[in-house]
Amino acid sequence: MNFLKAEWRKLAIINYEINPGILIKYLPEGTELDFYNGKCYISLVGFMFLNTRLLGLPIPFHRNFEEVNLRFYVRKKEGNEWKRGVVFIKEIVPKPALSFVANSVYKENYKTMPMKNLMHKKDNELLIKYSWKDKTWHSIEITAENTPLQMEDNSEFEFITEHYFGFTKNENKTSEYEVYHPKWEYYLVKNHRLKINFKKIYGNDFEYLKHQKPISVMLAEGSEIMVKTKKYLSKVINSKK
Repeated sequence: MNFLKAEWRKLAIINYEINPGILIKYLPEGTELDFYNGKCYISLVGFMFLNTRLLGLPIPFHRNFEEVNLRFYVRKKEGNEWKRGVVFIKEIVPKPALSFVANSVYKENYKTMPMKNLMHKKDNELLIKYSWKDKTWHSIEITAENTPLQMEDNSEFEFITEHYFGFTKNENKTSEYEVYHPKWEYYLVKNHRLKINFKKIYGNDFEYLKHQKPISVMLAEGSEIMVKTKKYLSKVINSKK
């Protein structure tokens, strides 16, 4: 069943290399870290949720909104195939009802904060900015060329955007849901600016990101997406001892 339909647009993606050991305690049961060219990635992603429908129904005043999340990349073996997905450290949205539904249904770590966005086109240039506020404002800002380009096979951009499952750690269970979308186009990034207190927003484990230079910065166009209803993957317990 399709739980959610929407558009994800203008995804500002800030990628960092991270020590894999930091992420072990966040790994859902049955998954393992996914690497690109031997490097472990964590990404800060800001984007627009547009034309959102839950179970086929639009929700008044909750159709269009910003989201910012911190996520890392995993894979799960199923038969002879690997499912490649993401695990979220935290997802920030602007309305309490969004956090309530996501935390209740998907057991994700959603938080509600005031948010705003800025999208500006001038000549052949795009300016995209996402901001969120606890006691002070934090922001991601990207300037890019306004010409969409096709994804290249085996590229870093493909690795970051072609993880189609979400895995959630919930005590002794792992939940899994699938996201459907076509391959995304991207824009060449010219400049970026970050204003984020990583320790305050994401905790001590991620404080060092404030002082680390991103390994790459991306801007994806996005597309329409569909999210299927989750399923639980019970922890394997050996009861035949």
